[in-house]
This record gives sequence, C-alpha cells and structure tokens, in this order.
Amino acid sequence: MAQIETDVLIIGTGPAGSALAALLSSYGIETTAVNRYRWLANTPRAHITNQRCMEVLRDLGPEVEAEAYLHGTHQDLMGENVFCESLAGEEIGRMKSWGKHPLSRAEHQLASPCHMIDLPQTFMEPILFGTACRRGTQARMSTEYLRHAQDADGVTTTCLDRLTGQEVTIRSRYLVGADGGNSLVAEHAGLPFEGRMGVGGSMNILFRADLSRYVAHRPSVLYWVMQPGADVGGIGMGLVRMVRPWNEWLIVWGYDISQPAPQVDEAFATTVARQLVGDPALKIELLSANTWTVNNMYATHMQNGRVFIVGDAAHRHPPSNGLGSNTSIQDSFNLAWKLALVLKGQAGAGLLDSYSQDRAPVAKQIVTRANQSISEFGPIFEALGMDGGVDPDKIRANMDARCDPGPAGEAQRAALREAIAFKRYEFDAHGVEMNQRYRAGAVVTDGQPEPAFTRDADLHYHPTTWPGARLPHAWVFDEAGNPVSTLDLCGRGQFTLLTGIGGEGWRDAAQTVGQEMGLPLRCHVIGPRQAHVDHTGDWARLSEITDTGAILVRPDHHVAWRAPRLVDDPAAALRRVLNAVLCR
Repeated sequence: MAQIETDVLIIGTGPAGSALAALLSSYGIETTAVNRYRWLANTPRAHITNQRCMEVLRDLGPEVEAEAYLHGTHQDLMGENVFCESLAGEEIGRMKSWGKHPLSRAEHQLASPCHMIDLPQTFMEPILFGTACRRGTQARMSTEYLRHAQDADGVTTTCLDRLTGQEVTIRSRYLVGADGGNSLVAEHAGLPFEGRMGVGGSMNILFRADLSRYVAHRPSVLYWVMQPGADVGGIGMGLVRMVRPWNEWLIVWGYDISQPAPQVDEAFATTVARQLVGDPALKIELLSANTWTVNNMYATHMQNGRVFIVGDAAHRHPPSNGLGSNTSIQDSFNLAWKLALVLKGQAGAGLLDSYSQDRAPVAKQIVTRANQSISEFGPIFEALGMDGGVDPDKIRANMDARCDPGPAGEAQRAALREAIAFKRYEFDAHGVEMNQRYRAGAVVTDGQPEPAFTRDADLHYHPTTWPGARLPHAWVFDEAGNPVSTLDLCGRGQFTLLTGIGGEGWRDAAQTVGQEMGLPLRCHVIGPRQAHVDHTGDWARLSEITDTGAILVRPDHHVAWRAPRLVDDPAAALRRVLNAVLCR
C-alpha cells in the first residue's frame, strides 16, 4: 500500500516543476513535489526571463510578478551584447539586445504588459517553489525518484529517502517528470526523442569580483571575448556573463568533449578570469565550477498515458536565445489547467492528449533554434580571421587587419558589422519568444485560415486572435480609469469569453453553459459604459472580430475559438466548442 497519496506527483523542483506545482496548487489540486537534493538550484544557470514567462508569473499573482522584478536585473541593464578582445581591452563591436533597441523596445511594449528581466535560476526557483508551498504543495527534499508503474487508475512511484535510505511509495493520479536533461522519468516512460546528447563540452566558473570599471558604462548581460586561445583548441571565444551587476560573474569556457571533463580549481579559474577580463592582477572569489554538455535533443511526444514530461526533460539544448527556463515554465502553464480540469471532472481525459500536440512542436522549434544560434557565430569568426587555424600570431594579424585602410580593411569591417548585427536572431528574437501557435488539440478554428506572418517570424511578434495563438495584449480601462491588460481579464485557471457592445448574448450563454457544465466561465463585455472600456481603440484593432463577436480564451491565454459575430443560438455554439475543446 502506498505511503503517500496525491493527485499529481512532480519529480523535480526546477523552473518547470516548481511552476507546475504553483499553478496546480493555485487551482486547488492536491500536489506533491519531490527533489533529490536538499534544496533548490545552487548555481544561476538559467537567467534570461522573457515576456511570455513573466506573463505566467503575473497570472500566478501580482505578488509573484513583483518579487521577480524585485530580484531581477532590469531590461535596461541587460543592454547591449559586447564583443571585445577582453573586458579591459579593445571593444570589437556591440549590438542592442533583449529589446534595448528603440524599435524593438516599442514592439516589446506593445506586445505585453510585462517586460523581460535577467533573473538567475537561484532566484527564480525559490519564488516559484515558495509560491507552490504557500498554496498547498507538499514538498519533500532529499527524495530521489527510482521507478514508476502505471495502471488504469493511476501511477505508483517508488522514491528513495536519501536521509534514511528507505524507499517511499507514492500513489498519484498523474506523474510529471520535471527531472532535467537526464530524465529518468522520460526514459522509464519510453518516450521518443530525436537528436543527440553531448555534442559539445562547456564549463561554468562562478566567481565574485568587482568589474564595474570595465562594464558599468556599457551595461550588458553577456560580454563575448574574442581572442586567440579563448577556448580549448586555441581558437574561439570565451563568455563573461553578468550574474549580479557588477560583482558576480559566470565565465563559460569550452572543453574538448572527446576528452575527460577538466578539474577546475581556484588557480585555473583565476587564470581564465584574468585572461578574459584582461587584468593580470585580478583577484577573484571562486564560488563554484561545474561542467556541462551542449545537447541537441527533443521529445517528439511528451506523454505516455498518465505520465508526462516538462522542461529540460523534454527539450535539451544549449542556453542560446535564453529559451530554457522560459519554455519550461510555459510547458507547465499549458499542462496545469488541463490536469486540473480533468481531475475536477470538468473535462474528459482526452484533453490531456493536447499537451503533447501543443508543446512537442515547440520543443523541436526551440532546440533547433538554440543550436542554430551557436553556428551563427561562424560569420563573426570568419570576419575576424579566426576561422583558419590555431596559430595565435596569425589570428592576431587577421584581427588587426580590420584597422587597415583600403578596400580589404573596409570590407572586413563591413563583414564584421553585418555578422554582429545578424546575431539579433539569438539576442533579440522576439518572435521566437512570443509567436507560439497551437495548431491541433484543444482549439476549434471552424475552418478559419491561419494568418500568414507578414514579417520575419523569428524576429517579430505577430498578434492575432486566430484560435491557437496567444491572446493579444491591449490596455483597456476599468471604471476607475485604471489600465487593465486583456491578458489580466483571462487566465487564473478559467476559460474567459470576450465580447463587445451588442454581444451581450454571449454573456448570457456563458452563464448558462457554465452552469450546465459545472465549469467556471467568466465573460467580459468591452465597450462604452461597460466595466472595461477600449478608450484607445487598440483592442478593437487587435480583436479581429466585430463588436458582437466573441473570443473564447483558454486558461493559458491561448485562444480556443472565436466567432466573428453574434450567432442565432450563442449557447449552442459555445456548448459545441467547449465539448470539443474539453473532450467531454
């Protein structure tokens, strides 16, 4: 007999696991989360926190969003990626990143009520984990997943209590593996993957040193050091990443994956730091060092019966584009409401199949994009003459040639400018972050064609209310004149119907159908003399429906269905759609 019983058991309390626990507990679901370690993240691995991720934190509550902003480095200090020969040496070039360029900043501000920040994983995890525990999640640390077996009614999971050495049996309705890039849950569930692990080797060197004199005048998260010997093999680049401005840093340094991982002591770390900073007398406080592998692998299916995987368990890739924890938390946002509605009897179990339909294509997209971004450093190496061998004298001469007068020097400078600017596909890829559309599963299009992207879909967000897309953000105003995002009208575990003047029949239909189904279903009429008014007209322009139409929004802010105008029997239409979406 199981020693512990719960509705949902989550293995792992990283960003994905803690976010899922926080969301499920917010929805009133009995949740248990276990972690094999004694506490949360001890290194600031993930850090870029994009707008879509911040919207999930906002949905968890204003206090959660506010705590993230409190601990995060503001977007203005995330700044301009710097390419240099060393922090103290000559600067080679820079690019405005993470929405820093005025045109990109405008797109960010129009796209979301949230702004991106740099929030190291050592801060993100406690925020999410604390929220989960305060809202009812039962958490067990030092508890290691061993195996599971599922049957028609649930999953029996065996864990090891690492404090006592005793095995613990947990019975749950559903099991979720949020156990990282070497996920045992995924392996034991027999889930299919494509790609390859261990395509490259890297090490992280975390240290403290006051580097403000080198960086405060050009704030950035990432300082790319291009110099002979800046990587194992004698060629390449090193990365100096800001963790906390401007006295905590993380150096990323490569190693040959075909050789044993190096041992990093304080002497080695100091040598590397001095080389990349360009200060031969620099003293550092080494905090930690660890090695990791560059991976290129994703799950093509993320569910086996009652077992699911989220986060790095499903998509394993380098940190390029800053997509890791952001995508992980969005996995959980997608899965949480579906588990909650099924467990409450408000949806059929078939709804859970839509999780993998929604998120597996995203896993493929972001793993592909992150690995492609690594290859896109090639033109920078080429423009600097760092691509033709490991002779440091030759490399130095090639780099110096960019200063030469004449056509060759001018061509090299132009090639370098273009190569650096092209890195916006990694460091300002707003569309990659915001354009996710779900094309199957819990959406009903009624044959409405998907709108084409009119601009580069990787670089630019394309707002649309087409079913499957994220609901566009627009500011509307409450009766006191306060701005309220359209996203704030939705979410928090419930479906929402948005309509306008003349569409009041949808409001009556929402009340009728919601009562019939035992499903909380809110409705907002937006228009003059209503609870929310579209003073600027932005919502009218973005909604893509008439005033009498309606947009049905899922709890994860994605559009489930839309009606361009009021129909003869709105209750019947809404009933049809919800039965289809919820697999009732």
